[in-house]
Amino acid sequence: MVAMTFDTHAFVKELTKAGMPEEQAEVLARSQATLIDEKLATKQDLKELELRLKRDIQELKRDMKELETRLVRDMQEMEARLKRDMKELEMRLTRDMQEMELRLKHDLTVRLGSMMVVAIGVVAALVKLL
Repeated sequence: MVAMTFDTHAFVKELTKAGMPEEQAEVLARSQATLIDEKLATKQDLKELELRLKRDIQELKRDMKELETRLVRDMQEMEARLKRDMKELEMRLTRDMQEMELRLKHDLTVRLGSMMVVAIGVVAALVKLL
């Protein structure tokens, strides 16, 4: 922050010349000097703030661009992993369905064979009885 020059002596002189008691004028001059030093911003202060803000905005834009780039890359990687996982799941499901189909064929063959053996046995028994 750039210090502003405030001539307290000249200020006190003007106030006393206008009729203010010197003690009051000195107190007012000190409070005005404190106010100027601590609370007021100069044009230079504002210019420096503007430059810092512009620099911060540029940094934010750069950071946002980097973040966007990383997000796009991460999304592409996630999409590739998802496609790979879906393909793997599809292959596993196909294999599982083929295995289940073989088991069902086997079970049906065994059952059908068992039913034929029983049917032949029944026919043989009926032939003996007749």
